[in-house]
Amino acid sequence: METVTLTPKAQPDLYIDAENITPDAFAGKTAEEIAAIHVHEGNQTGLLGTYFEVSGKGGATAAETKIVIKGDVLRVKYIGMRMTAGEILIEGSADMYVGAWMEGGRIHVTGNVDAFSGTGMKDGELEIDGNAGNYLGAAYRGDWRGMQSGTIRVHGNAGSDIGTFMNGGTIVIDGDVDVHVGTHAEGGTIIVKGNGKSKIGGQMVKGDIYVFGTIDVMMPGYVYRENVDLEVDGTKATFAMYEGDMGERHGKRKGQVIYGHIYQKY
Repeated sequence: METVTLTPKAQPDLYIDAENITPDAFAGKTAEEIAAIHVHEGNQTGLLGTYFEVSGKGGATAAETKIVIKGDVLRVKYIGMRMTAGEILIEGSADMYVGAWMEGGRIHVTGNVDAFSGTGMKDGELEIDGNAGNYLGAAYRGDWRGMQSGTIRVHGNAGSDIGTFMNGGTIVIDGDVDVHVGTHAEGGTIIVKGNGKSKIGGQMVKGDIYVFGTIDVMMPGYVYRENVDLEVDGTKATFAMYEGDMGERHGKRKGQVIYGHIYQKY
């Protein structure tokens, strides 16, 4: 695998839209060609090399290309957008839309990420060592297609509206989450190893949410059914299982109504 290293120069005055920072765009290119790739600062089009020192070269394919970003990129959006293969390592924190609509490959961020990371994600792996902002793995505003497949793991805390309109895949939060988790979900799994607040699973039609810590307010549309012994992300425990959201329409499978489930660890 070939490695391209991007070292940030001085922070730009405006935020940069850099959807071309992907193994797909870098594959088959020299450092000079990568530096000439277009990015957008405000309403102006610029070159990647204006904002980053570029070294190395892309592999023959996206799958054979790794991108290493050496430092914080707090004003750079859309890193890894729609990538299909390969790897991205961000040695620091990044702005919004990291891994948005990604279809494959792996992104690892050693710091924090801002809102809408993994939005509309179709496959691949996104790992964040720090904290994540709002709308992690959610649908874009006005859309109804959230995360569909793949895995997102956050080792810190996450904000609000995690997994909104989620259809599939897995989100694991090692810390705490804010309000509105799994709203309108129609599939997928969300695991919160810390504490949750209110409005967890609101208007969820299908899918599973596991909370290891406290839930400030359980949604009134959920009904306690039973205690179950489960192994969740390597942890064996007893969980109280709730079905809902009873205020929504639910389909049937083999004559049985399909509900969303919230599991709270004892």
